[in-house]
Amino acid sequence: MEREVRYCTTEDGVNIAYCAEGDGPITILALPAFVESFALDHLMPVYQQFYRDLGSGRRVIRFDWRHTGLSAHIPDRVDFENPSADLAAVARAAGQPCVVWASTAAGPDAVEFTVVHHELVSHLVLYGTYAATADAFSQSLTEGFRSLITANWQMAAQTLADTNGRREFPDEAAQLGDWYHQSVSNDYWLVRTERRVTPPDASALLPQVRTPTLVLHRIADPSIPFSAGQKLAAGIPGARFVPLDGKGHLFCLGDYSRILASVDALLGDRATTVLASPTAASGTAVILFTDIADSTGLTERMGDVAFRGASRALDDGLRAAIREAGGAAIDGKLLGDGVLATFPSAAQAIAAARNCHALSAASELRLHLGIHAGDIIREQDNVYGGAVNIASRICALSAPGQILVSDVVRGMARTSAGVEFDDRGEQEMKGVGDPVRVYEVRWRDA
Repeated sequence: MEREVRYCTTEDGVNIAYCAEGDGPITILALPAFVESFALDHLMPVYQQFYRDLGSGRRVIRFDWRHTGLSAHIPDRVDFENPSADLAAVARAAGQPCVVWASTAAGPDAVEFTVVHHELVSHLVLYGTYAATADAFSQSLTEGFRSLITANWQMAAQTLADTNGRREFPDEAAQLGDWYHQSVSNDYWLVRTERRVTPPDASALLPQVRTPTLVLHRIADPSIPFSAGQKLAAGIPGARFVPLDGKGHLFCLGDYSRILASVDALLGDRATTVLASPTAASGTAVILFTDIADSTGLTERMGDVAFRGASRALDDGLRAAIREAGGAAIDGKLLGDGVLATFPSAAQAIAAARNCHALSAASELRLHLGIHAGDIIREQDNVYGGAVNIASRICALSAPGQILVSDVVRGMARTSAGVEFDDRGEQEMKGVGDPVRVYEVRWRDA
């Protein structure tokens, strides 16, 4: 993609530099994650490559906030920061409603812009970010970083970059620190620190977002807590939440194919490999196992014919409940007296488990129920992977009628499933190296 650098002017008279790369029917407006300038992103090649991949067959517009990079530097202005004005100028220059992509520190600005200028936004994608600064950083940490930035911007830039995953990605962290440092001056931070009194907070605006929204967050994000992404997804009506594996914070670190596929599924403009529906290809999934308790004993008491008739009727009901909750039973996984299903969200899996439990309670057969989430491999009508094995082990731990979930599922569904979780401690599982903490699902209306 050839880069074209252009300028547009905000309503308050500030010249904003932006670049347009690629071509296609969809335009993605990518907000700077922090203060990095697009003119210097050659300092971090993996960042450039990510946007090339994201923009394949599309147009990607990137820009520099006022006072950073190639945009106008007017430190004596009273309105030192006006992100909504900067965004509106660039979006209008795009000539069509844009897909707004925002990560890290840009989340609150993107949410506010989407609410205020909804006519300029076709879709909203929020990666590894938050609604309010307080959701990600304590006040003492924020004040400490602010002091370090003011005292020594170069040291602070590298410190901030290191939080993205210095141990796993040392080269990229060093490149990122250099990029931050060269994008803005220490004088910028002196003025910014002086004039910014209240950290950004768009929490109250979340229910007003009516734009199709995708929220992506790495479960083990070392910089922005996973719970911050959960809050975003829970607060925006109809938002789709995709939990991701991986240890680095920035979207371009490690394998980002799942991120690209999730965006493809949202936009629907090119082939996708995302787990956008329960029958899609490999990726992250929430896995539900069910198994009839004491099937051998039941067969002895009921007889072969009666037991098989009851189990077939229950199996049909379970599969219908799974479909109604948005999941898909895996036909290729032969479990004997159980069903394995995958779901795009933890809340859907828990809802399905509750319905499965109700069906079981109405029959002569009781169920073990277990849920876990993680990466899976799909081949034809079957699924494989360590996450599948753990889900099976959790199911085996459950008492008849009890729904047990892993800590990962609890974290994903804590604010979205309308249930409570009772800690059942760490459990050793055959074939699993580390103990897995499990929780029992308890209904709030019970």
